[in-house]
Amino acid sequence: MPRTVALVKSDKDNRYGLDSVVTHDGTKMPCWALPELSSFQDKLGTEAYTKVDVIGIDEAQFFGDLHDFCCKAADRDGKIVVVAGLDGDYKRNKFGSVLDIIPLADSVTKLTACCELCGRRAFFTLRKTQETRTELIGGADVYMPVCRQHYSDGQIVIEATRIVMDREIHSDPRCEVSHC
Repeated sequence: MPRTVALVKSDKDNRYGLDSVVTHDGTKMPCWALPELSSFQDKLGTEAYTKVDVIGIDEAQFFGDLHDFCCKAADRDGKIVVVAGLDGDYKRNKFGSVLDIIPLADSVTKLTACCELCGRRAFFTLRKTQETRTELIGGADVYMPVCRQHYSDGQIVIEATRIVMDREIHSDPRCEVSHC
């Protein structure tokens, strides 16, 4: 029997527009882009919400109310909730509340990419920019999937580059900042 599916993503991710979830290979599916999951039922409408069997959530790390929504949708409303998101950030710290919903799950599948440098399983994300804020939405222009070895090597290279660039900036005679 076919199931009725509704997809939700964070409105923070507008790389391919707000009306679709888009895979890396270009497959598009219509979705609801929301600032928080708690608004989903109101946006969809009560009658339409009751007809939904499966709720897919993409970029789940950006939803602060992920835990509460998943509890309500699965436990109270009887929905199948499928969640996709990052469990860690580029520094390998917990990212959002994805890890908080693991105890709620019937099953968990941790997917990996292929390391862009050697082809082994890539468990980590190496950020290719000097931006340090946790939430930086981007694709291959900003991030690279890497294995453990290349993550560690990459962090050494990134730190060395920062030190060299910092020295160059502070020794540049054109620098107008008083502490240079």
